[in-house]
Amino acid sequence: EGKSFFRSILASMETVYLSRNPTAKAILELVGSVNNDQICYDHLAFRTFGVNGHGIDSLAQFFLDFGYTQREELRFPAKKLKALWYSPPNVPHLDSGSGVNGPLPRIFISELLVDQMSPKTQEIVRKYTEISGTGNKHAALASALGSLTWEKPKQSEFEELARESEYAAWTLVNGYAVNHVTISAHRLKSHLRDIKSLDRFIEDNGFKLNSEGGVLKVSPDGLLLQSSTVADTILFQFSDNITDSVPCSYIEFAERLLLPQYKNLPENEVKEFHRRDGFEVGNADKIFESTSKDQLSRIAA
Repeated sequence: EGKSFFRSILASMETVYLSRNPTAKAILELVGSVNNDQICYDHLAFRTFGVNGHGIDSLAQFFLDFGYTQREELRFPAKKLKALWYSPPNVPHLDSGSGVNGPLPRIFISELLVDQMSPKTQEIVRKYTEISGTGNKHAALASALGSLTWEKPKQSEFEELARESEYAAWTLVNGYAVNHVTISAHRLKSHLRDIKSLDRFIEDNGFKLNSEGGVLKVSPDGLLLQSSTVADTILFQFSDNITDSVPCSYIEFAERLLLPQYKNLPENEVKEFHRRDGFEVGNADKIFESTSKDQLSRIAA
């Protein structure tokens, strides 16, 4: 049946992510071990190059085919990015499932507005998306396999992109791989359902959180609270045979508070739709920094 096929692809995407990001794997196990908790994902996020059909649409089609609905667009002018998010279909979910087997996550897909970048950056990005050919039609497959749809770049090209856009450099070496999964804090059963307790727990266990704009990112309405770890790094062998460490992925935490009209609902009646939905440009802008040099260098500090 289609739905189990869809979930098995999500599971492959998750497997690739966990194999490359020991921090995320450790945190999921750690949080799950408190009260033997089920972990629900708030959203999965992906990055793309907005050029020649390799942008948001290349990955979104897969989710749309399986019943997702396109929602708001978000713009990040300083980073030259745009994003769209997609809400999951209303399928009765099994209460017993955890992670990709739990309630279906929202999907957040961003793209680099390549036309707005410097000529040098554009040249490199266009070179690799052209090498990819029709790889953009198989973005979900590439994500599930953990393989790039283009050849490996030279280290100098990676560095060139990193100087102008950390996002561009990340996407060049990670492609359609999951950029992060997000633990839904309020769906936890333990005391960690309060995101401040969750953050403290993560830090007490020796993990660094992204400090850009403060560890806890709060939307202007005060109802969407987010934080994230600093990305893991992975050794990458470039096409010129140089091996160097590059940023991989991170894990995020989100707590969605009750919308004002529902704040008196008894706790056992509260459903996800009673809570703040969607995303917030200000929060997301800071979360993007989880893979930046500034934050990664804090690991070494």
